[in-house]
Amino acid sequence: MDCPLRPGNRYFPVAVTPMVLREVVARTEWKSPTVKRAAIARVKAMFRAAVYDEVVDRNPAASIQLPQKSKKQVDPCTVEEADAVIGWMYANFSRCNQVFAAFYEFAFYTGMRTGEIMALRWDEIDLEKKTAHICRIVVERQVVERTKTKYTRTVMLNSRAISALERAKEIAHYRAVQKRRVSATSPYVFQPSGRSPHMKGPTTPGGHFNEAVESLGIRSRPQYNCRHTYATMCLMSGMNPAFIAGQLGHSVQVLLTTYAKWLNSANDWSELAKLESALIGTELVQD
Repeated sequence: MDCPLRPGNRYFPVAVTPMVLREVVARTEWKSPTVKRAAIARVKAMFRAAVYDEVVDRNPAASIQLPQKSKKQVDPCTVEEADAVIGWMYANFSRCNQVFAAFYEFAFYTGMRTGEIMALRWDEIDLEKKTAHICRIVVERQVVERTKTKYTRTVMLNSRAISALERAKEIAHYRAVQKRRVSATSPYVFQPSGRSPHMKGPTTPGGHFNEAVESLGIRSRPQYNCRHTYATMCLMSGMNPAFIAGQLGHSVQVLLTTYAKWLNSANDWSELAKLESALIGTELVQD
């Protein structure tokens, strides 16, 4: 019997049933849950289009459940680890490559996404107001006029973020006066040392991040944890979750779900203090 999913079968897609699809999903050796989820989603979309075009009467993939997304582990650095990484880069990288030290100082102390930092331009920085306007992101090596959440936002810059921008500007000026300069002046804040006006992808800064982490003997983490580091620093400092969510470009619900552990840690002792105050009041009444 011909498999309905085999290319060239003249009965395809009419002969495809939910049972056939479930069997194919069960027998396939998936490389990862992410690949499995993406494949099922595409099949669902294909049959939705087939129903719309009246090729089939119903969508046999409608009852196929998508695997749950695996949650990425939140593993922030400590403040000491973050500062050690930044300091090591400034101390060990060449003058031009110190732009990556400035990049990570900015990443650790703004919580911006890697793609947002790579696409950040000087004309989106207001040093007087100490803000950065986030409206672009690097996707597939290109700068596009949007953010991950499709909403622009304004990030308030603390002293460490301002310091990183000042270092980036110094490095850009240093490059501009070099006789053997190979790259033109760039409108982007964190220009790599090659000919490109901006970083093309996360592997460009990521290699330098991994080098610093390995040299320092710090536990290896993806560079995206710079964002988690900033979020947890803010929460542990007792900052308003709604404000933090706005700065990160999250909803409050996502922030509370992702960082509940650190939110609880920051509030635990203050909550216990309320009980202690009540207990002291009870003792006074009893006396």
